[in-house]
Amino acid sequence: METGGGGEDCCVKVAVHVRPLIADERAQGCKDCVTVIPGKPQVQIGTHSFTFDHVYGSTGSPSSAMFEECIASLVDGLFQGYNATVLAYGQTGSGKTYTMGTGFKDGCQTGIIPQVMNVLFKKIETLKHQTEFQLHVSFIEVCLLSSRILKEEVQDLLDPTCLNKPETANGHAGKVTVPGKPPIQIRETSNGVITLAGSTEVSVSSLKEMAACLEQGSLSRATGSTNMNNQSSRSHAIFTITLEQMRKLNPVFPGESSPNESMNEEYLCAKLHLVDLAGSERAKRTGSDGLRFKEGVHINKGLLALGNVISALGDDKKRKEGVHVPYRDSKLTRLLQDSLGGNSRTVMIACISPADINAEETLNTLKYANRARNIQNKPVVNRDPMSSEMIKMRQQLEYLQAELCARGGGSSSDEVQVLKERIAWLEAANEDLCRELHEYRGRCTIVDQRETDAQVCNSICFFWNFSVSPLLIS
Repeated sequence: METGGGGEDCCVKVAVHVRPLIADERAQGCKDCVTVIPGKPQVQIGTHSFTFDHVYGSTGSPSSAMFEECIASLVDGLFQGYNATVLAYGQTGSGKTYTMGTGFKDGCQTGIIPQVMNVLFKKIETLKHQTEFQLHVSFIEVCLLSSRILKEEVQDLLDPTCLNKPETANGHAGKVTVPGKPPIQIRETSNGVITLAGSTEVSVSSLKEMAACLEQGSLSRATGSTNMNNQSSRSHAIFTITLEQMRKLNPVFPGESSPNESMNEEYLCAKLHLVDLAGSERAKRTGSDGLRFKEGVHINKGLLALGNVISALGDDKKRKEGVHVPYRDSKLTRLLQDSLGGNSRTVMIACISPADINAEETLNTLKYANRARNIQNKPVVNRDPMSSEMIKMRQQLEYLQAELCARGGGSSSDEVQVLKERIAWLEAANEDLCRELHEYRGRCTIVDQRETDAQVCNSICFFWNFSVSPLLIS
């Protein structure tokens, strides 16, 4: 797959989602410490003020407008061959899973992912007569390997051999993988694309099938109970939709039928990553101990590594100096390498709690998101190399045709027919030359082999004359 065409550098877009106060916070007498400036995408907390691309909730825009304003353009770009990422970040209990929709159960349509699926299939339905589509989904999480080995690992949530286990006495939702299955490996292709070797990729052809994958993965995801959230996500989850499409291109000349059908086809392949990060947390607030405490430490380590990547990419001075970006410090940042500073259109949704008891964590989230706005991505069209070359040739033909018309003051149908016959003759001559070249190369191979055999014979004779013959003479 070649990346190329029409992309321009663009900044990561950041939207803030302010959830309302929940019952527990009201019961504790919490006050609202976040102020949204009416009519402006600005958030104030204490003496600090931040400006973002969009602000939802509280006195900002309604949450229902988030999809149309932030996500719909990414889905449209998917059909043009552009990769995209939606990234939800925030404190534990701030509403990330609800916002993203990775808690999809019993057909619930709440969240960004279910809306993405609906729009995706509606658009495919309208375009299916002129474009052939193939859809694949994968669902992975980055979490602790097990209760015994505290190691960050990538787990496949769609793997049929991965068995769910109920929460243990310490509240850990464990998973047991069938022995012998190799772990998922993060790979980088020759052109810099990050891939997951060994992860399950399911082909889907309907909304129902894709929703079933989302629900299956959501039920398999590692969760646990803390003082701040009864169903706290204990992992970073990434739901990926891959859209492959084969477009039929219009012929350069009206009524033209190419002998090679692939000359009139364009192959595009784009991915949409929908990321629900585990929440940052303080052990004092969550009341975590034992394994749950260690989980929280590793979650914060992963988020710290992500913050270091954002700082390296978001600082203009560091970027100009070519400072090293620490993608390899964690598997999470490695997986998001394309999404942050790479080939993707990215939207970050910073989910925050307005309660004054969470003011410190809310401020940190806003600072985190504010730095992300400075990241420059380089999205390009993901096009098959052959399709890319054919499009260049078609553009040249169209340019030459336009130039011919301009010089001749317009070409008649007879002139066009002559040109088409000339092109057909050139194509036939090219095929004959290719065939002759192939035959010539075959003959050259035989001749080279004979010459090699002759050289070997000469060498043997030479050795005989100068080594053996003197002995016989003597």
